[in-house]
Amino acid sequence: MQPIEPNTQGIIRHPAIRLLIAILMLGITTFVASAAARFIDIKGDAWRSVAASCVVAAIFVAMYAGFCRWIEQRPAVEFAPRGAGVQILLGLVLGTAIFSAVVGVIALGGGYQVLATRGPVVLVPALAISAALFGGLHLGNHNATWFAAVAIAFEAGILLAGLYMITRTLWAPIGLHAAWNFVEGGVYSIPISGGNFNGLLVPRITGSDLLTGGAFGAEASLPAMGVATAAGLILVWIAWKRGRFVQPLWVRRRQSAAGAASQA
Repeated sequence: MQPIEPNTQGIIRHPAIRLLIAILMLGITTFVASAAARFIDIKGDAWRSVAASCVVAAIFVAMYAGFCRWIEQRPAVEFAPRGAGVQILLGLVLGTAIFSAVVGVIALGGGYQVLATRGPVVLVPALAISAALFGGLHLGNHNATWFAAVAIAFEAGILLAGLYMITRTLWAPIGLHAAWNFVEGGVYSIPISGGNFNGLLVPRITGSDLLTGGAFGAEASLPAMGVATAAGLILVWIAWKRGRFVQPLWVRRRQSAAGAASQA
């Protein structure tokens, strides 16, 4: 596939058009990735689910690289290998810390209590099952509610966007998301987007759904919404202080015109 021609690029350059193209490509990619995941993991085996997750990840990375190459006419620098390990580690640490803070708030409200622990070997199946969640693309999640959708939009939308704005890579947000899911199910044994998991801790979860997230999981709780959104706003503030905000297109055009006029 050839890059967009220059005369067409003028239309494609508009942010609204690019957004529509990105949404369309995301929808098609989601459909293809879902079909591939179901085909690979047709028997529901945990390790086949891990393989399905890897395929799903590869499909989405290819879609993103294609969008950058054909629509934006640039390399996908957000997946540059340099510094990827550090960025992933940063995301893992942040994801673990933020979700642990969420559980701490729920515990203070009386909604989470540790009764016992399971052997550390459960962390291995938990890792496979957590990976399977990505392979399933969160489609057909059980116990989903409108509040859960709104809560996740605030939590993930602001938190992951803020981290991306600071790092300008996708490695750190990926690490954060992975750590959040793994710690939620693999350590705290809290449902992940409607799926039940037996992790390292054996808890008693009681109280209102607004406090605990109910059957959907802690991400649908007020504590998660508050903690994760606050953390996201802090990251956005840091990005702003570091000059990571990109001026709107019309502002950049005005500045460019003013610069050209001053040199005339």
